[in-house]
Amino acid sequence: MSPDHSLKGVLFAFAAFAAFSFSDASVKLIDGVLSPYESAFFGAIFGLLALPLLMKKGDRWSDMFRSNNRPLWMLRFFAAAGGAIGSVTAFTHLSMAEAFALIFLLPSFVTIMSVIFLKEKVGIRRWAAVLVGFAGVLVVLRPGFRELSIGHLGAIVGGITGAVSIIIFRAMGPQEKNISLYGAGVLGWMTISGLLTISNFVPPSGVQWVYLAGFGLLAAAGNVLLMYAANHAPAALIGPIQYSQMLWAILLGYLVFGDSIDMPTWIGIVLIVGSGLLTLIRERQRGTPLPPPVAAADSQAAVAVTPEEGKMLRD
Repeated sequence: MSPDHSLKGVLFAFAAFAAFSFSDASVKLIDGVLSPYESAFFGAIFGLLALPLLMKKGDRWSDMFRSNNRPLWMLRFFAAAGGAIGSVTAFTHLSMAEAFALIFLLPSFVTIMSVIFLKEKVGIRRWAAVLVGFAGVLVVLRPGFRELSIGHLGAIVGGITGAVSIIIFRAMGPQEKNISLYGAGVLGWMTISGLLTISNFVPPSGVQWVYLAGFGLLAAAGNVLLMYAANHAPAALIGPIQYSQMLWAILLGYLVFGDSIDMPTWIGIVLIVGSGLLTLIRERQRGTPLPPPVAAADSQAAVAVTPEEGKMLRD
């Protein structure tokens, strides 16, 4: 793969994760006036617009509902819904930087789940990364020293459900069509949040419609850009770029929402991001398959892979 080709993929990846960050900022601008279920529901509706661009030659609309492993497809269905609602709740109640810091605990959850469900062998360095990640969470949360909110729970749920989706990708393997995995996610996101919205529906205002459209459309754009990134650059380059979202979170939080970050939170962010990067590096060295780009509801932590590694978007 030529350097110019890889550079194009890296640029696509930076653009993708920037789109995800602005998507999160859009839903935060709603400021909790709408329920997280309603915001997630309309975000999923707008997110459906990405489907035609994600479909490959030979894919059919009915493939969204088909699967080689129905139980795991259904688990993906419910995990995506939990991730969407949890993430919206987190960004509504927390600063963007704090929400991202907790959601980025996802690689540590993946390590733990891979041992329990996939029977993978994990070495001392990956366990050390897990411990560093959880230490970072304790520094950010400081239980007993500060008030915790539903936003913190939402962020943790977002990280856990995102990890569940990654374990599903690994368990199902490349034989599952990407459109099926994407379909399970967006359909679960839309269906579950839609049902929960019925009793709490509030008609969005004109400005809120703009924010909802930004939430869904920017997330959809991020998925498409991430797919293009996977066509041009290896996973080893794309994976770490997801942490650029933290820079966007700090910048948008400061400029748009007036957020400030205290020193303990800075320390926690460094520990969590460092833990995640170390985990990605170790997984890359071990040749562990990384998940294909999927719905942004999965805690904005999708990682793309390339054809050379046998996990590209394919039939």
